[in-house]
Amino acid sequence: MKKLGITALVLLVLFSGMGFADDAVGATRQTQGITTVTHVVVYGTFTDSAEAVWVSSNQDLRNNPPLNAYSDNVTADGTLDPNTQIWTPEAQYTMSYSEQTLADNGYIEWDKTVSLDTGDKVANQDNFKATTQFDFVSFEDAFGRATFSESLMLDGASMGSDAGNRMLCPFGTGDSGYIPAYCNIVEMGSSFTGSRVSMITQASERHVAASADVPVGMSYSIGLSGIGSAAAWINAHIMEGRTGGVFGTYAAPDGKTYKPGFWNYDMGSGSPDNGFMQGVDMVYKEKTTASGVIESFSKSMTYQSGVRRI
Repeated sequence: MKKLGITALVLLVLFSGMGFADDAVGATRQTQGITTVTHVVVYGTFTDSAEAVWVSSNQDLRNNPPLNAYSDNVTADGTLDPNTQIWTPEAQYTMSYSEQTLADNGYIEWDKTVSLDTGDKVANQDNFKATTQFDFVSFEDAFGRATFSESLMLDGASMGSDAGNRMLCPFGTGDSGYIPAYCNIVEMGSSFTGSRVSMITQASERHVAASADVPVGMSYSIGLSGIGSAAAWINAHIMEGRTGGVFGTYAAPDGKTYKPGFWNYDMGSGSPDNGFMQGVDMVYKEKTTASGVIESFSKSMTYQSGVRRI
């Protein structure tokens, strides 16, 4: 088929500043990999759907919420001491991907590659990646239509972590030696409906790594031309903490001792409550739409969060 050209009009969203500090969770001992490659050329009707939800934690996710912050101290003889609480902060990530496509009464070319790997990744690798190329032309004597939608979401929350135990870089000491608590969620995606389209999308994310030197990352891009309606968007809510007071041993009003203890100077609260101070609360939304004879529609979005970003 004759494909519609994509010119150089580009809308770029680079969402990776302001000191965001996600700390990726580490891989389990056993790791898994899933890869699919699909190629279809057909006159008539075509459908495709893909759904993925992946939850990861550095502890046991079966009893969440709430995330764990402290655990009973284990004495030298192996007994539990509930009056002494040791900081054992938990983090949890949820990745979700969804794609739905229906094309009817037309000529269709479809190529899609999906890869998912639960192992530790470095800064130039991804845990999940999906690339889709889709071409559709409606039959002239029929009311042909193509509908496409795709979305990628990453949701991470943590009670904090000890930067000295999580960083390889000797200069990445975090905030007073700690990576503060955070709760961040980002969603990106696109959609199209119309009688003619030539498009390509790429979606990727990374949230599993052996150390906090590797930032959490996510990206999405779309490029298309055609006849119909197109949209692309990003939605984000960022809540980041700061470290206030830190005490090697903190005797709390509940009669227990916390090691270490954290104190929020502003709120007058501390361990066992979250003693980190919330330093950022940011909501970002952006959506681009176009309808009619679309000569070019291109949008690229990137999110990166970590103590050390690239």
